[in-house]
Amino acid sequence: MTQSPARIKIAIQKSGRLTELCLELLQQCGLKYSRGRDQLIGFGENMPVDFLLVRDDDIPGLVKDDVCDLGICGMNVLEEKRLEYAAAGDDAPFKMLQPLDFGHCRLAFAYPEDGDLQAITDIDGQTIATSYPLIVEDYLKRNQLNGQVIEFSGAVEIAPNLGRAELICDLVSTGGTLAANRLVEGETILESRACLVQTPIDIPAEKTEWVNRLVERIAGVQQVRGSKYIMMHAPRSALAAIHELLPGAESPTVLPLDEVNDKVAVHVVCRENVFWETLEDLKRKGASSILVLPIEKMLA
Repeated sequence: MTQSPARIKIAIQKSGRLTELCLELLQQCGLKYSRGRDQLIGFGENMPVDFLLVRDDDIPGLVKDDVCDLGICGMNVLEEKRLEYAAAGDDAPFKMLQPLDFGHCRLAFAYPEDGDLQAITDIDGQTIATSYPLIVEDYLKRNQLNGQVIEFSGAVEIAPNLGRAELICDLVSTGGTLAANRLVEGETILESRACLVQTPIDIPAEKTEWVNRLVERIAGVQQVRGSKYIMMHAPRSALAAIHELLPGAESPTVLPLDEVNDKVAVHVVCRENVFWETLEDLKRKGASSILVLPIEKMLA
């Protein structure tokens, strides 16, 4: 009887801005899963990979304690937990494998638009409300600034209006919530995005192959986000100029064309967006039959 492979567990956010993006990423890695409507576990059908839907604050701990082999979480949460664990004497609670190309936001100070305080360098004992007290306290300490930090759960942006704080430090994406609460964005102290982390405990040999394969697939999906495969015909004399026009391009593949000596076929992968202006510039350099295709998967 063939023994089933040991199953890998991945912790992801159960609700919020990262949930659907994480599930989409796993599907792009080839995972087919089943999950009941109210179930907080998804079971992989074609891979020995399951995912747990949990609170984002719980993800670092589940990875740290080896309950889950991998986790996907925002850098803001990871850094807050890292400082908490470091204070308790654990300086390596998880392995950072790679940042991911979604969940971008920033942790920034914000000030009432009609207040006297408009820069963190001018703070003198004022109170800062935040959901990330350890990150803020660490920032103040490193920059020798005098402020009082209070932890404020939920809608941090209302703290000044409630008289609880003179300023806040909160996650900002578009800035619309700050503007709606008459707050002005100030200094950014952390650029955040989703990250893939791994347990610090050695993964058993029976899991290693699939963990490595999954991590490689995630890297492959990330690598091609926004990338394009471009094919064109071009004069040989224009190859250098064409290569300069293509953003983030690798060295192109150049192929001869039947019965045409002065033109070649050019195939190239661009790792950045290709705009209409780029295509028009290529045409002015003599390129023709330009075809731009999306890339679904790529392994280096």
